[in-house]
Amino acid sequence: MTPATRFSAALLVAAMFFTATANADHYGRYLTYEVTITNATKGQVFSPPVLVTHSSAISLFNVGEPALAELAVVAEDGMGGPLVALISTLPQIAEAQATAAPLMPGASAVYEISSKRGFNVLSVVSMLVNSNDAFLAIDSESLPRWRGASRTYYALGYDAGSEGNNEDCAFVPGPACAMDSGNARSTGDAEGYVHIHNGVHGIADLAPYKHDWRNPVAKITITRTR
Repeated sequence: MTPATRFSAALLVAAMFFTATANADHYGRYLTYEVTITNATKGQVFSPPVLVTHSSAISLFNVGEPALAELAVVAEDGMGGPLVALISTLPQIAEAQATAAPLMPGASAVYEISSKRGFNVLSVVSMLVNSNDAFLAIDSESLPRWRGASRTYYALGYDAGSEGNNEDCAFVPGPACAMDSGNARSTGDAEGYVHIHNGVHGIADLAPYKHDWRNPVAKITITRTR
């Protein structure tokens, strides 16, 4: 074998090793992602987001249909634990996590989440806490396939339809209202289905110039790290 032939053979072996490594990385059992969420509103605090990697066989909600009771808890109280506890038992879920800190207007936060082959979508939900039952969401959006690749999505503000939008501080948990205002639940005028939220109109205690929004309400960038 000539030196040139040996060199070519070495390149071929290296290329085969690189391809095998790349394929193992792509099809490996555990994949990891960084998820950056930016609050794009002027006066809405986001509750600690819930992040879920899962298969495309399920969705966290469907527009025009009633919200899961556990999703309503996110939308009304900003509490993600019950939703995570419920869906973590499902075989279609790779990972579900309830994060720990709220996200202020204009701020960004980075989260890590894992997935595996066949579980190739991400959903995110979080309450707009200066509201009765508004929540932001992306639902079943594709994860980036290759290490180092990124995808960006823009989350809309939805209404869970589980509580009336009376804008009364006795029924709103956010910092626009006093901590002892009660955060009671007003279901009498609830719409009964998930839909695009129509914002804050100043009919009671919430000031539109502070707490109203226009869609989208959040920017969400997903980067595959492994």
